[in-house]
Amino acid sequence: MQQRPLGRTGRSVSAIGLGTWQLGADWGVVDESDAREVLAASVDGGVTLFDTADVYGDGRSESVIGAFLAERPGHGITVATKMGRRMAQEPANYTPENFRAWTDRSRANLRVDTLDLVQLHCPPSEVIEADATYDALDALVADGTIAAYGVSVETCAQALAAIARPNVTNVQIIVNPFRLKPLDEVLPAAADAGVAIFARVPLASGLLSGKYTASTTFAENDHRTYNRHGEAFDRGETFSGVDYETGLAAVAELTAALPEGVSLPAASLAWVASRPGVTSVIPGARNVRQASSNAAAAALLEPGAFDIDAFDAAVHAVYDRHLRADIHPLW
Repeated sequence: MQQRPLGRTGRSVSAIGLGTWQLGADWGVVDESDAREVLAASVDGGVTLFDTADVYGDGRSESVIGAFLAERPGHGITVATKMGRRMAQEPANYTPENFRAWTDRSRANLRVDTLDLVQLHCPPSEVIEADATYDALDALVADGTIAAYGVSVETCAQALAAIARPNVTNVQIIVNPFRLKPLDEVLPAAADAGVAIFARVPLASGLLSGKYTASTTFAENDHRTYNRHGEAFDRGETFSGVDYETGLAAVAELTAALPEGVSLPAASLAWVASRPGVTSVIPGARNVRQASSNAAAAALLEPGAFDIDAFDAAVHAVYDRHLRADIHPLW
C-alpha cells in the first residue's frame, strides 16, 4: 500500500483509507463485532487512515475505533474525525465553546488526549470563510486538544476557500467517476498549497460497485432509501447526487470498458487514488469482504498493473455522455 504525506503534518497515510460512516448508522445495521472485523481487515490490507465523525451513530463509530485501537499500542493509524453536525448547521453554532465541547466528546470516544485530525463537517460557506473559525481551531492546536485540522466540503468553491487558509491540513471532497469538477481547480490548488485531499464517496454510495440494478431496494434506515432527493441532508452525499437510473447506465458503460479480471469498484478506487493531488481515498465497508477488496485495489496503482489512462478516457467519455448536463453546477 502506498503511503502519502498528510499535508505538512509529518504523518503519512495510506493511498486507500477507510471511511467509517457504515460503522455508525444510515447504512443499515452493522454490529460491533462485524465493525471491528472491518477495521482489522483494513489494517491487514495496509490501511493507515480511518475517517469518522462524531455523528456517525451518535459517536458509535468513534467509540468502536477507540476500543479497537486501544488494544493495539503503536498501531500507526491516523484517525481523522469530523465535528459540526451535533447542532443545526447555522453559523452562530460554530463557536469556540462548541468546538471544545465537540472535540472533548470525540477525545473521550476515541480514548486519546489529542485528536490526530479534526475536520469541520460540511459547514455553511460563511463558516469556511470566517477568520474566527480558524482562530478557534488554531487555539485547539495550541493547547494540544487537536494535532491538526481540515474541512470537509460539499462544493468546489468551499474547497478553494479552505485551501487558501494557511493552517488547513486537508480538504475532504467527493471525487469519483461521477464527480469530475474537483479535478479542474481543487486538486491543483491543493497540491500547490501542500494541502491533502481526502476523496470521499469514491464509489458513489455503492453505485460504482456494479452490483445494483433497477430493482435493487435498500433498507428503510439506509440513506440510499430516504435521502435520494436530499430529504435528510445534502443530496450529493447519496449516489453523488446522480439520478439512480442515469447512474446505472453510466456504470454499465464503465464496466464494459474494463479489461477482464478488473472489477469496476477496484478500477474506480485506483483511478481516484491516481488523480494528481489526491492523498487518500476513503471508501466505506460494511463487511470484511468489502474492506479487503477496497484495500486490495491499491495494487492497481503499481506500474503495469492496470491501464489507468485508458480507464480515465472512458470515465470522461461516460461523464460527458450521461452526467455532465445533469450534475449540480456547484459540484
